[in-house]
Amino acid sequence: MKTNFLILLLVFFTSTLFAQKKLADKFFDNYSFIKASELYEKAIENGDDSMHNLTRLGDCFYNNSNSEKAIYWYEKAVNKFNIDSEHLYRYIQSLKSIGNYSDANKWIKKFIEIRNNDSRVKNYDIDNLSKYDELSAIDESLAIKIENLPINSKFSDFGSFIFNNKLFFASARGVNETKEYGWNQEPFLDLFQISIKEKDYTLELGNANLIESSDINSDYHEATIAITNDGKTMYFTRDNVTRKNKLNFDKKGTTHLKIYKASLIEDHWENIIELPINDEIYSTGHPTLSPDNKKLFFVSDRNGGFGQTDIYVVDILENNKYSEPRNLGSKINTEGREMFPFVSKDSTFYFSSDGRLNLGLLDIFESNFIKDSIALPKNLGAPYNSGYDDFAYFIDPLNDNKRSFLSSNRPGGNGSDDIYTVYSKICSQTIKGITRDKKDNEPLSNVHVKLIDNTGKIIEEIITKDDGAYKFIINCEKKYTVTAKLIAYSEDQVQITSNDKNETIIEKDLFLESLIKGNQIVIKPIFFDYGKWDIRTDAKYELENIVDVLRINPSMVIKIEAHTDSRGRDNFNMRLSNKRAKSTRDYIFSRGIPQNQIESAIGYGESQLLNKCSNGVKCTDQEHQINRRSYFYILKK
Repeated sequence: MKTNFLILLLVFFTSTLFAQKKLADKFFDNYSFIKASELYEKAIENGDDSMHNLTRLGDCFYNNSNSEKAIYWYEKAVNKFNIDSEHLYRYIQSLKSIGNYSDANKWIKKFIEIRNNDSRVKNYDIDNLSKYDELSAIDESLAIKIENLPINSKFSDFGSFIFNNKLFFASARGVNETKEYGWNQEPFLDLFQISIKEKDYTLELGNANLIESSDINSDYHEATIAITNDGKTMYFTRDNVTRKNKLNFDKKGTTHLKIYKASLIEDHWENIIELPINDEIYSTGHPTLSPDNKKLFFVSDRNGGFGQTDIYVVDILENNKYSEPRNLGSKINTEGREMFPFVSKDSTFYFSSDGRLNLGLLDIFESNFIKDSIALPKNLGAPYNSGYDDFAYFIDPLNDNKRSFLSSNRPGGNGSDDIYTVYSKICSQTIKGITRDKKDNEPLSNVHVKLIDNTGKIIEEIITKDDGAYKFIINCEKKYTVTAKLIAYSEDQVQITSNDKNETIIEKDLFLESLIKGNQIVIKPIFFDYGKWDIRTDAKYELENIVDVLRINPSMVIKIEAHTDSRGRDNFNMRLSNKRAKSTRDYIFSRGIPQNQIESAIGYGESQLLNKCSNGVKCTDQEHQINRRSYFYILKK
């Protein structure tokens, strides 16, 4: 009886786990990833840590761009099972998203073993991590700024299109908060518009309102628009709905996206028409127009593509007719996701992809394939791209390509997706001055003046003429260092932080002091470790000044003196100073200075103290320091 009870209990427990997994799968298949993740986690808590549940949990968080949690579950899966290539690729993308390119490359090698012909890794140099550094580095010289728009809400806001001083975008900001999208448990998307103006690089934005139409926004998703040049036709994406404004599902219970168009009638968008390029069992969306409005580009997951979603194009014909869709081919599409196409007025093609060398998840790419059929896409890099989803790129055609917009779920935004503006602010300033002799204030010629950015990179270098003048053009709101160096002179430098005012002039004179003072070459003190005479690196740095002076004065002859303080025995200090003097001499010889330019190198120990600090006299370290010195006397100029 007891055995039968245990068997019944085991059967009940197993069936409960199976039912829980089946329910989680149902939510997952209907894109309700948050609810599905709760159920998968519950199943794992109850002991069902199968590959299916672990990878599905990773997928739930991957699809909502929560890279940290996706990595957590994918990592459990890869450590326990030989997971399939698609989940391994998503694990790799998640690792890149958080900047862990080293581990990502390790798993890319495994991915290649499984899928050696996958187009998503053909552009990867798995042994060259510097490619990621190049993509994530921001070119400071371009003065590119990226700003989160104040119109963003706590929900998803994305997609940008500007026409007639109006910015159109999609938002889930809760016009109908009673209905939630299971994917991310936010309200369904609607199309909004807002007035937009620009003045002195500042955007003036009005209040966001629903698009001016009673027919475009339904109870479900609308997003991503394109408007013709004459302003009379709008193309937009919408969930597949019935005439009664209900979601229309296929046989598997999935609703797909479709492209519709609307006509502008007396400032309102009316006459909603479904495009014939749509399909009941595949999604079609994200429309964009060629500059001449003769072609419509879009995204679809229909059969015959290269990957999960591909970009297609059709010719726009008369009488609401279109050519057969044409796949843009392998120059654009990969085995991953290609989405959100946009064509600028100069016919540059932009799109987002997770199937090429990227910083993680979706990155924005540009291609000149419309003008050059063999051109390959180029990753825009930072700040356009981050480790997160970056998409829906748009360039304001009236702004001469100086301002663009993108959408991203990168950290630091207001909601799950936010709209950002990116612009190149033309702002420069001038830093100028005179290189002068510190003693008499006279201009110095032949001074090497360098402009160095905050990373230590030399931006520009000049050699002053007789007037000692230098001048550099610098970017606004940046940090720089200007250094001045002349042989036989001590160098000078200044740090500068430019402000945000265009054409500001910053004046900074630089003062150099001659190292030859009377009958000596005077450098900063050179130091030795206690009781030693080896030439340290900091001492070598200073001795290079002596080397420079002797090189430009080949007939100059010097003698070297070394002195110690009174601490220690007299004989020891005498021997130590003598060794230090000769070590100093030998270093100068090692730098190619002829031996006849140094007459002698002698140590005097503590026999020539400069102050009272003789044997038995109590002195501070600073007072003793005065006596530890080296002299370089000029015997012949």
